[in-house]
Amino acid sequence: MYAAERQQEILRLARDGGRVDVVSLAEEFQVTAETIRRDLKALDRAGLLRRVHGGAILAGRLDFEPDLTERESTAADEKDRIAKAALAELPVDGTVILDAGTTVARLAAALPLESQLTVVTHSLPIAARLADHPGLQLHLVGGRVRHRTRAAVDAWALRAYGEIRADVLFVAANGFSTAHGLTTPDLAEAAVKRAAVAAARRVVLLADSAKHGQEHFARFGDLDDVDLLITDSALSPEDAAAIERAGTEVVRA
Repeated sequence: MYAAERQQEILRLARDGGRVDVVSLAEEFQVTAETIRRDLKALDRAGLLRRVHGGAILAGRLDFEPDLTERESTAADEKDRIAKAALAELPVDGTVILDAGTTVARLAAALPLESQLTVVTHSLPIAARLADHPGLQLHLVGGRVRHRTRAAVDAWALRAYGEIRADVLFVAANGFSTAHGLTTPDLAEAAVKRAAVAAARRVVLLADSAKHGQEHFARFGDLDDVDLLITDSALSPEDAAAIERAGTEVVRA
């Protein structure tokens, strides 16, 4: 099969299912994963598909959101390195907000037992993970729980964040760039993230490099709302320098 024929078939599969993934396509067409990645890159350049973690979706589907299990297994090594680097940003005996997100959840799991912090979160998985931590004062923000992310949203959550002031927010995003800012697929989650940003003196974005340049449906801030971006080393030095010129410090873990 010629590359053009394979790409047409990939596009048909994406239209039928809404998305395609590299591993399944490589098995389907009996080619290497790298060959499929080149196909997806070509379709992305043509504006027919949009690359996402592990595959691609139809162009224009800015509301696409993988489920929690899929996100937890994506870029796992990079997320662990990001979480480890983020430990250096914890305040001493201070207050932190932990946003809903799999990289932020890895930070929560890495908190040392000797940590003495006040922690606020609207993420059920993070709250469950920290509930027995001996050194934390844990505050769980309530609201309607989104099944896809296990995060509390809507009026209760917004009101809670409007009533507090924290030293540091560790925030997640599905996409970030200097052009499009911070984005996520869901409007309700975007509103809570926006409120959390406003509630913190310092904002630290934890996001793997694959999210750079991605754009999703709901925008919750500008990249210059972020004081520090902690990402992985796959973000190019040129992209890191451009982000820093726009006013955000970058750590590539």
